[in-house]
Amino acid sequence: MKNKGIHMFDLAGKKAFVTGAYGGLGKGIAKALCEAGAETLILDVNPGVKETACEIGAKSICADLGSLDDLPAVFKEATALLGGLDILVNNAGILTRSPFKELRLEDWRRVLSLNLDIVFRLCQLAGEVMLPQGSGKIINMASMLSYTGGYVVASYAASKGAVTQLTKAISNEWAGQGICVNAIAPGYMDTPINTLLVNDPVRSKEVLARIPKGRWGVPDDLAGTAVFLASQASDYITGAIIPVDGGYLAR
Repeated sequence: MKNKGIHMFDLAGKKAFVTGAYGGLGKGIAKALCEAGAETLILDVNPGVKETACEIGAKSICADLGSLDDLPAVFKEATALLGGLDILVNNAGILTRSPFKELRLEDWRRVLSLNLDIVFRLCQLAGEVMLPQGSGKIINMASMLSYTGGYVVASYAASKGAVTQLTKAISNEWAGQGICVNAIAPGYMDTPINTLLVNDPVRSKEVLARIPKGRWGVPDDLAGTAVFLASQASDYITGAIIPVDGGYLAR
């Protein structure tokens, strides 16, 4: 039984594509997938993605996901380099902080485009590979703001709320065809996207006071959940949004 349990989390022979993986949560997830045996390709707009790939033992593409028109070509390149696709992790995302009355329409659209539209299109493209083969794991990145409204991050909260519903909607259509579509909802993580929040003495104290674990999360905290959702251990889990939040939502 022990050996069987270990085997269930083995990703040897699987092909994984992770977006937004130069650093932060994406890098942590990609590293975990590599360590579990998956052949992994990471994508990021930061040229340093090549160095990250060398560090964790992955392949890489430096590309900007800002254009829906360019996505098919980028996706084709990624799957060609991998030689297929079994796991897609939609991690790339951006955040704009602004009081709602001052939020510019162009910033609203930019956040929704990358955080939602690109996820929508990459899921469609992944389906073109996964549906014919009758198997695949799609892992989207939700957020605590999929559940709460946050503060001065209206566009981000809206995008992540939509990602949770998109995840469930795709799962409803594809679960019976061998595709599991789930999302991870990270709690408050000490990563570059949250630098301003971490360094805000008032807000940081408020956030920390609500986390029963008593600390901010780090990328390694998502590793086990990502490998679980990518592996056969989660074959009967789909349409789920899994919080990795140190107990934040429970309080």
